[in-house]
Amino acid sequence: MEEVRVVAIELGSRLRQVAGITVAVVALMLLQPHAARAAEDPGVPVPPNQLITDTGEGEVTAADRDFASRVRLAGLWEMPAGQMAQQKSDDPRIQQIGKDIAAQHAVLDQLVRAAAKKLDIELPNKPNADQQGWLGEMRAAQGKEFDQIFVDRLRAAHGKIFPAIATIRASTRNDTIRKLAQRTNQFVATHLTLLESSNLVDFSELPTAPPPTTAPAKTDTNAVLSANDTAAGQKPASPLTTPVVAVVVVAAFGVAFLVTRKMWPSSPRRRRRYYN
Repeated sequence: MEEVRVVAIELGSRLRQVAGITVAVVALMLLQPHAARAAEDPGVPVPPNQLITDTGEGEVTAADRDFASRVRLAGLWEMPAGQMAQQKSDDPRIQQIGKDIAAQHAVLDQLVRAAAKKLDIELPNKPNADQQGWLGEMRAAQGKEFDQIFVDRLRAAHGKIFPAIATIRASTRNDTIRKLAQRTNQFVATHLTLLESSNLVDFSELPTAPPPTTAPAKTDTNAVLSANDTAAGQKPASPLTTPVVAVVVVAAFGVAFLVTRKMWPSSPRRRRRYYN
């Protein structure tokens, strides 16, 4: 009897170990897909600018030249506007936005001048009449009034050039202009975000986008998302459903049962131990 009790104790200990292993396996199988999907999520990608050549090859159109000119003009008035924000605003947030925009436009100005030199594009050297008027408004304002004018004027200007950048990026034949457009898009998107972080943008007053000329075709949203994931090299999400969880649990306990059977002494062996 003593030997039977020892065997029973050993089996109980082993069963507890197997149960613990089973629970761990099930937990890992349930959690691992979620962890894998989180690790695979790239977030918002940064355009790989280094993959675009910058040799000056390709036809330079009138639209390309106008685009380079507009990029240059943006810097000519937004750099002094950013400097005024640092001097005239009482709001530390506006001061920082002005500092960031002025510094980033200095970099963008170098890029557009380099592109223009390579492609023999003549650039303006002073802001246009509208831009000079906006700067005049800022010079005449102080405190909160200045803050509102600064944000309103810059947000409106960035909103106007945004679609122009997309048109050039998608249509230009010249690789230098293509790279400039892509980089400019990154600057403008950043500036829009900075200006909106001031909490002074009245989105209800922004221009309304024109309605589509034709009704868009009906699409299966799930199919489109799945196709986009596949095209981006990502595996479509496969959330665990209740049947899948049930199969995983049954399989795990099946493995545990087989392991237990192998560790459980056979009946003849128990009888020999008992009667010997």
